[in-house]
Amino acid sequence: MTTLDRPARMFDRDREWAALSAFATDPRPGATLGVVSGRRRQGKTFLLRALCEAAGGFYFPADEAADRESLNSLGALLGAFTGAPGPIAFDGWHQAIDALLGLSRDRRIPVVIDEFPYLVRANPSLPSIIQNAFAPLRPERDDSRAGLLLCGSAMSFMGRLLSGNAPLRGRAGLELVVPTLDHRLAAEFWGIDDPVTALKTNAVVGGTPAYRHDFARDDTPAGPDDFDPWVVRTVLSPASPLFREARYLLADEPDLHDAALYHSVLAAIASGNAQRGSIASYLGRKSGDLAHPLTVLEGCGMVFREPDVFKENRTTFRIAEPLVTFYHAVMRPIWSDLEYTGDTGRLWERSRQRFVGNVLGPHFEQVCRHWTRHMAPPEVFGDYPNRVGSGTVNDPANRTSYDVDIAVFGLDDDRRPLLAIGEVKWGDVMGLGHLDRLRRIRTLLAAQGRPGAATARLACFSAAGFTGDLTRIAAGDPGVVLLGPADLYLRT
Repeated sequence: MTTLDRPARMFDRDREWAALSAFATDPRPGATLGVVSGRRRQGKTFLLRALCEAAGGFYFPADEAADRESLNSLGALLGAFTGAPGPIAFDGWHQAIDALLGLSRDRRIPVVIDEFPYLVRANPSLPSIIQNAFAPLRPERDDSRAGLLLCGSAMSFMGRLLSGNAPLRGRAGLELVVPTLDHRLAAEFWGIDDPVTALKTNAVVGGTPAYRHDFARDDTPAGPDDFDPWVVRTVLSPASPLFREARYLLADEPDLHDAALYHSVLAAIASGNAQRGSIASYLGRKSGDLAHPLTVLEGCGMVFREPDVFKENRTTFRIAEPLVTFYHAVMRPIWSDLEYTGDTGRLWERSRQRFVGNVLGPHFEQVCRHWTRHMAPPEVFGDYPNRVGSGTVNDPANRTSYDVDIAVFGLDDDRRPLLAIGEVKWGDVMGLGHLDRLRRIRTLLAAQGRPGAATARLACFSAAGFTGDLTRIAAGDPGVVLLGPADLYLRT
């Protein structure tokens, strides 16, 4: 497999670049089709422009425009690319797509249409036109060496492009989703060495690359003491692009027709209402009324659902984009004051409790779950985790129930043994009381006959540290695991 030289400015994205390089250098005859998607600001355009530059390809950035204007823009760029004396005139998209396929017949080159959903919004038949262009035994396809890449940020639309009975189902040889950077890569990208500061920053802006260079203008927290001033001068400043970004993210999704309803659903989740029933109560609606808006938000990548690992009929909804959580939990309740007052520091002080309880704590839990599933060395939990989630365990004798922040499952033939259960605390020093709670939960799970429960390890995740008694117990008992922020950023 040939790999094109990657740009020196590119941070990480090794997997994505390798996949695009393989697509752009595919030696087989005939035109090929690929789909690239991902939420806005993740670097898709940079990747695709770099690919075209490295492989001598053609790049067309679509605009929100009428169909005729888009065809004219494409014709102008194609004319310049091919050295024609002037713009190329197209009667319609059938002719335009064939012209794109005809750009190369002797070697593979990438041909990129960026923000493809804009074109389809103006001409809904475009996916069918491309389907026909890639029909088997069609000379325009068989004689071509173009690798057509359709790219878009409207996640709901891009997710449907190759699914079910969609026209392009079965036509694409590449389906690449460009994700956000995980917490470790984000800390490296932002140049933050202190794990606690890195976690707090990640809870605000997540792993979106554009937020550092383009939105914050390379203004990063200089250390633990600079985090609060950094929030005030960037995210909470009306002059910063980050200030309104969360609102624009929803506006960019074409499927979110009732913006007020979707903002309210997100506000409910950000306020700690994670189940459908509690979201409905927050909005004063029936639970069944939320099936559609939650499905739409999930389809566009704004929220994701996490099944309860111990109760099949219970689902938790979480916001996927940290900046959206921060906006709804911290900024939206004081929006008018943020826009018109000059005392942003005082407003931030008033909002810090909501930040810790509604943003930082849940985000820390999610980072711990991600680290456990994808980054934990096998010796931490006695095996490689196969599934990690959260759940609820009933205690009938005491007429109560326990929330389990982290449940770790392994894979052993047809069984899925429980490897560990864990509790996550951001601001609490964890001690023997937390360990006793985990022991009680383990006893309940073992009594239910759950495989592996009797020997499951007990994991305490804390950003504030552990008492001396708990530390001494963990030092002599491999079944008790203590993990802090530094462990989540340690590369093994």
